[in-house]
Amino acid sequence: MHVKTGDEVLIITGKDRGKRGKIKAARPREQRVIVEGLNIVKRHMKPRGPTKPGGIIEMEAPIHVSNVMLICPKCGRAARTGHRFLEETDTRGRPKKARFCKVCNATVDE
Repeated sequence: MHVKTGDEVLIITGKDRGKRGKIKAARPREQRVIVEGLNIVKRHMKPRGPTKPGGIIEMEAPIHVSNVMLICPKCGRAARTGHRFLEETDTRGRPKKARFCKVCNATVDE
């Protein structure tokens, strides 16, 4: 996936188009992310004992990863990302892979 937990993203389609938010959770197997405060849906829940009362609960629903764009921390614009290998190596001696912004060509991962 081109985004990770903690990244700031821009929603590019759907009812929340144009809004920004931070990724709260990423589900790579399902290709979906949960963005804080966006894609709010209402669920009718039955009471689950004295600690969890029933009613209509608003919660954030997952959104497909193709409907979000990463906001570059360097230039502050929504941009496509690419991957490149760095000069540094990991513990196994392989080169580290990092994301980069295709607008300003800056590395997104530290």
